[in-house]
Amino acid sequence: MRPISRLRRFTLFYIYLISLCVHPYAWAESPPVLASAKVTAVSLPQLRYVDASIEAVHQATISAQVSGRITEIAVDVDDYVAKGTIIVRLYDKEQQAALNATKARFDEADKEYKRVSDIFKKGLVAKAAVDTAEAKFKSAKAAMEQAQEALENTRIRAPYSGIVAKRHVQVGEMARVGSPLLSGLSLEKVRAVVELPQSLIYAVRQYKKAWLVVGKDRQTRIAADSLTFSSSADPDSHTFTLKLNLPAVDHGMYPGMSTKAAFMVGEVTRLVIPKQAIARRSEVTGVYVQTEQGLLFRQIRLGQDVDNSLVEVLAGLAQEDEVVLDPQAAVAIVHATTPKKNPTKE
Repeated sequence: MRPISRLRRFTLFYIYLISLCVHPYAWAESPPVLASAKVTAVSLPQLRYVDASIEAVHQATISAQVSGRITEIAVDVDDYVAKGTIIVRLYDKEQQAALNATKARFDEADKEYKRVSDIFKKGLVAKAAVDTAEAKFKSAKAAMEQAQEALENTRIRAPYSGIVAKRHVQVGEMARVGSPLLSGLSLEKVRAVVELPQSLIYAVRQYKKAWLVVGKDRQTRIAADSLTFSSSADPDSHTFTLKLNLPAVDHGMYPGMSTKAAFMVGEVTRLVIPKQAIARRSEVTGVYVQTEQGLLFRQIRLGQDVDNSLVEVLAGLAQEDEVVLDPQAAVAIVHATTPKKNPTKE
């Protein structure tokens, strides 16, 4: 056998290097194994959507508890007011004078009661003197507390944090007992109100699960804490008024806004996949599937979000299919293992 020349050995080694550059995985037994998840079937609520409007749970009209001339209105319409803030002041000179007088009598009775009590401990005065001093002290204290309450009634405070919706009076007007001063509503607690068709009332009462649809694109759902049903249907529209009591979270919905409410009316079985497995190519949505032939890109049609990590698949996959959880890594492997076509020389 003739020995291989040095030039021939160099040529064969050069061809081998070129083959490795064209097929980087030709030397490997198999491409890297990527993490994947099976397409699973889960039971999801069957939903029906109904128009809803938002209203404040706490809304009230503040009235005067005493008569008096209005000396100050500290807020105006659309102002935000914290709970306990003084929003209206009435003329209070008489109440302030009465409080000062009762406080002076209270201080005097308090000192006398303490003095008589100290003397009684030394055995220099009868128990009747202590009882008399104590009675005067309690009477003076009750009178002072009553005067304090009368003065406080001239300072109308916000019963809860919220927005001033309407102003009924002006500075200088005379407020009477029970006359409305300001109307307001709270943004801390809101609820959704819907007119539910009678065709849905039985299923909604059975499952008692509902969500408010919120967000810019109305893709987010907030579960209602509870549902409040009207006792009877409207005789004209044959609908039931239903209120969705919502959790106190920042959902961006304000009184007067309209949106949608979703109600559970049954259960359906749907296929779901992890959201991280989704790959998007321009307007095409798909996933990379592990098959016997290798990685294949498969176009799919998505449905509703199941939670923060899972999404419903309406078409394109079958149960038990293996979807790759890292689409970018799948793209790299597909491109690396695909043979490149050499341009034909003319």
